[in-house]
Amino acid sequence: MSTPTADLTAAGVSIWLDDLSRTRISSGNLQQLIDTKNVVGVTTNPTIFANAITNKNDTSYDAQLSELAASGTSAEDAVFAATTQDVADALDVFRPVWEATNHVDGRVSIEVSPDLAHDTEGTVASAKQLWEKIDRPNLLVKIPATKAGLPAIAEAIGAGISVNVTLIFSLERYAEVIEAYLSGLETAKAAGIDLSTIHSVASFFVSRVDTETDKRLDAIGSDEAAALKGKAGLANARLAYELFEKTFAEKRAQELLAAGANLQRPLWASTGVKDPNLPDTLYVTELVAAGVVNTMPEKTLDATFDHGEITGDTITGGYAEAHKVFDELAAVGIDLTDVTQVLEDEGVAKFIDSWHDLLGQVTEALEAQR
Repeated sequence: MSTPTADLTAAGVSIWLDDLSRTRISSGNLQQLIDTKNVVGVTTNPTIFANAITNKNDTSYDAQLSELAASGTSAEDAVFAATTQDVADALDVFRPVWEATNHVDGRVSIEVSPDLAHDTEGTVASAKQLWEKIDRPNLLVKIPATKAGLPAIAEAIGAGISVNVTLIFSLERYAEVIEAYLSGLETAKAAGIDLSTIHSVASFFVSRVDTETDKRLDAIGSDEAAALKGKAGLANARLAYELFEKTFAEKRAQELLAAGANLQRPLWASTGVKDPNLPDTLYVTELVAAGVVNTMPEKTLDATFDHGEITGDTITGGYAEAHKVFDELAAVGIDLTDVTQVLEDEGVAKFIDSWHDLLGQVTEALEAQR
């Protein structure tokens, strides 16, 4: 009997897990998720690594931290060593998936330092350092879609680095992300780089859009506003897919694809449902279309596997309704441009906070070993 995650895969959605730890790799749990729940990739971020490395019940990092402490390694270098090792090991686990999917999936992402979110040159240097250190063809380097991140994305792609563009909230910024990808591909092509080796996903955040918009709808307080709760995130994502279809059908993109380039796949991030009044699989079952990635926290993956109802494509037939939701949000006074900018600023700030929390706790761990 088929499972919902198998049905999701059959519908063209790649399931990635939004979590990683050394214990998850060494215990065989990651391989088990590949075998039983159709997981074909992993995304990480500073918060995920902070939770893994500073988990008091997880001793899998102790030996490495002890060695690093003995050699006088700084906290930042220790975090780099630990996280790149985890990602390299996970990439090795996913290598058969990478090969079986013609190099499309079997991907693991690692993020440049969040402190570089507004530093183009620093982001490019960090992306190159991660790419060279980990040295796996199925790696994706995460670069945030900030204004400073956009030229860094183009430069990294142009250098042949595969990129996961993260923290995309607005359609306007998404259009700029696609432009950066195409520009980078043109640079790579001019340099003689094999375009087929460059992969990218564009991580469009979903649930946070509802969280911020619904808070503002509650403040408005009208019946019309209440009727729009829980609709902004899905509408935003569906219109992102519409933009993806439109832009990659145009002449410029088609010429690059004909030259061997890959589509930059939309990736649905922030798919854990935060509102208890909404179905816990909402951002999975309602965002199904061919060629997308859905990266899920384990709780969402388990819920989808247990009771997700996959009914086929739930995106492409909903463009008109999504535009209508946008019109209705504007009519009741919701400024989506402001919503998405607030979310980008908060997203960057949260990752910076997690990064510094991680550095602080690793500093304490190193000092305790010395």
